Amino acid sequence: MDNSDKYTADAWYDMMKLAFEHGINFFDNAEVYGTGLAEKNMGAAINRGIAEGTWSREDLVITTKIFFGSKTYGLESGPNSQGLSRKHVIEGTKASLKRLEQDYVDVIFCHRPDPYTPIEETVRAMNFVINQGWAFYWGTSQWSAAEIIEACEIADRLGLIRPVVEQTVYNILHRNKVEFEYLDLYKKYKLGLTTWSPLAYGALTGKYSAGTPEGSRMESPLFKSWSPDFAQRVAKADKLRPVAEKLGLSMVELALAWCVSNENVSTVMIGAKTLTQLEQNLKAIEAVAKITPEVKAEIDALLPFVPELSMPDGTAMMRSQHL
Repeated sequence: MDNSDKYTADAWYDMMKLAFEHGINFFDNAEVYGTGLAEKNMGAAINRGIAEGTWSREDLVITTKIFFGSKTYGLESGPNSQGLSRKHVIEGTKASLKRLEQDYVDVIFCHRPDPYTPIEETVRAMNFVINQGWAFYWGTSQWSAAEIIEACEIADRLGLIRPVVEQTVYNILHRNKVEFEYLDLYKKYKLGLTTWSPLAYGALTGKYSAGTPEGSRMESPLFKSWSPDFAQRVAKADKLRPVAEKLGLSMVELALAWCVSNENVSTVMIGAKTLTQLEQNLKAIEAVAKITPEVKAEIDALLPFVPELSMPDGTAMMRSQHL
């Protein structure tokens, strides 16, 4: 769902209701999305669904993420309103719950690693949040395997709750963390995955093959900055078109079903803007059975996966501006 102010709480409710009617009960958010507006809209939609008997709170798995603050990805936030210090984890969680109009979330994520806060401080802070009844579980997002292992070992040493899930990018064009870096964590720590960007910012939809459509997210300078190699990704994605056509699938259905077919992926998150887009995405559920080992091998031959060392993202630079 888009985070701009043209999407009302009623629009959020309609989207969530359609998803719920198709068996989806996991809805994710973050303090920074729409500078807090996304949490407000989703909270209002949740409460409307409860009031109208569409769902009960127990039916839903609601998550949010803490790190960037509720301003524009930390660019305007002060040092105390971002990161994973005990102060921001606790204050940020309380602010998120207030916007959501909920007593608790099911899972609260550390939206990025914080190189300027000891991991032990974050582990203790997340356990405080759980002990207050503000969340049932905690997880990480875009952390390295080494950081997740350190958090788990600290939690074990202190008798605290480990992070139980990682939220990372995963798609046919971006496979490194899920298929290489995290491999030892699934069995050793029973790590779950909620993955995002299954369509690679739209590169895997097929709609960018003839250029950037008017009104698409790649007209946004923010999204362009996140994917500077977008044109090359589109060119790679176009190689998959014959595979999709042979299976009788759209490019979107192929990309989403491929993600779901990975046994280590607990949840594939989608971000439809309209009910029509959501309906198209939901068709991927029926397509998963078509993603056989032979189809995966064909995709691998077209777009070979080569493991590489992960590079830190730019959040460390964002945090360092205050030091």
